[in-house]
Amino acid sequence: MAGLGPVTAAHRFDAARLGAYLNAAGLEGFEQAPEVRQFQGGQSNPTFLLTTDGRRYVLRKKPPGALLPSAHLVEREYRVMKALAATDVPVPKVQLLCEDPDVIGTAFFVMDHVAGRILPDPAVPEVETRDERKALYDAMTECLARLHKVDWQAIGLADFGKPQHYVARQIDRWTRQYHAAKTEEIPAMNRLIGWLPENLPDDETVTIAHGDFRLDNLIIHNDRAEVLAVLDWELATLGHPLGDLAYMCMPYRMPAGTPGLRGLIGVDLAALGIPSEAETVAAYCRHTGRKSIPDFDFYMAFSMFRLASICQGVYARALQGNASSENAAQIGRMAPVLAEAGWRTAKRFGI
Repeated sequence: MAGLGPVTAAHRFDAARLGAYLNAAGLEGFEQAPEVRQFQGGQSNPTFLLTTDGRRYVLRKKPPGALLPSAHLVEREYRVMKALAATDVPVPKVQLLCEDPDVIGTAFFVMDHVAGRILPDPAVPEVETRDERKALYDAMTECLARLHKVDWQAIGLADFGKPQHYVARQIDRWTRQYHAAKTEEIPAMNRLIGWLPENLPDDETVTIAHGDFRLDNLIIHNDRAEVLAVLDWELATLGHPLGDLAYMCMPYRMPAGTPGLRGLIGVDLAALGIPSEAETVAAYCRHTGRKSIPDFDFYMAFSMFRLASICQGVYARALQGNASSENAAQIGRMAPVLAEAGWRTAKRFGI
């Protein structure tokens, strides 16, 4: 998420009614209606800053209108973040979940606001030194490893997802979501839909999978390379950790300056102090105790396919008028680009 602005017409709700509900629920500072502003960067669940007398909260809600099956599940976000509060994975403190659509039109949850930096560009031009950029990437990789080492059964998430065959089920899910949101033929998606199920690695490791783990879904300390909070848990489930790792590493396979999907191809990583893809994967292996990841290109092709399907869904919502941000149409048009990159990676893995 990045940037704050007025609430868009598609996502307006009655702030006074919300304030009265939160006040009755016992949250501090809601004796009157909060000031509401909308975060402009997210593409899925609309997210808002609530400012009250001396307090700041963040509200995440489902979008209005018809939604794709199993999408926008704020209830699952709330549950996993509440469970992770007992671990060393940094998450904002969640305050309450409201599943009653009569309050603001859809289900929503409220969490504490965490002050810090959101860094939208993987080249992190906001960071001044090579050492801090390296430390930032190391902190991001270590944070992901920390998540994957959580004992998900011990924190009450044994039924948070089906623990086996995650990648196969994800391929099936995002194939169905892609077809439900399809607006035109994307030949590379059709090829990936056929290729991925036939080339599944024989590895059924199970961890909590974030599903959208990337630099700009982290809140970074204002003065040092420390992850203060991991955001956007909508796609979290029990799944294979290497899907998260490949997704985090996707910028290494995308061109820099691509509108809507910033990459690192063309960036002088050594000059900036940013670790290479191989160095990032090696750091993850050190943090998790893995010796190597021989099938990494498969997980990269899978991640590109999955994000292409997500982008297609964003584009469909943009055409319907209920997308979460104003640049949704631009993001949605990245689906063919991602599909082509995924197919190139699949061919590199081996056809």
